[in-house]
Amino acid sequence: MADQVFPTKGNLLNIKKSLSLAKLGYDLMDRKRNILIREMMTLINTAKSVRDEIDETYQRAYRALQRANVTLGVCQDLALSTPVETGVDITYRSVMGVEIPHITITPQQGTPFHYSMHNSNSQLDQAYVCFVKCKELTVTLAEVENSIYRLAVSIKKTQRRANALKNIVIPNFQGNVAFITNALDEKEREEFSRLKVIRHTKDKKMDA
Repeated sequence: MADQVFPTKGNLLNIKKSLSLAKLGYDLMDRKRNILIREMMTLINTAKSVRDEIDETYQRAYRALQRANVTLGVCQDLALSTPVETGVDITYRSVMGVEIPHITITPQQGTPFHYSMHNSNSQLDQAYVCFVKCKELTVTLAEVENSIYRLAVSIKKTQRRANALKNIVIPNFQGNVAFITNALDEKEREEFSRLKVIRHTKDKKMDA
């Protein structure tokens, strides 16, 4: 028993209430952990799928860019005419108290291609489309991987708190309940024996 308590009925009631709350807290922590683990496992599968799609899209993009470089020469000037992406927006949603990011890209206004059409060809267009797709997939992957990291951190904290409740707090309360219950039972037996002796003594005096 970690903490010595005075064995009274009031303390017994209070500790039983605390024990009940600790058990409820453990159940909630265990439920939260399971929900977060399910969410994380779903995101892990999504991350794998997105990585595979990014790899495939990058391969198509670089093959198309190589063909464009062969037919047009080095496309550096055309690449520099593409504006820097500024339409990224991040919002958050809550999963069992964990803030999960949601990243979106607002399409830029204007033509789908930001370079001169008469100085390009279909191979460059194909490369451009593939790289735009890679950008969108990279944003999705960043969202998913950041969410996985946040969930993993929260799962670790939740597991640690659940273990503390299960292995330390609840056993301490149970030990205190047993200690007070035994002490009160012993006190009740002593009181019963004392009353029995008093009654026996009183009966002897009356007989005398």
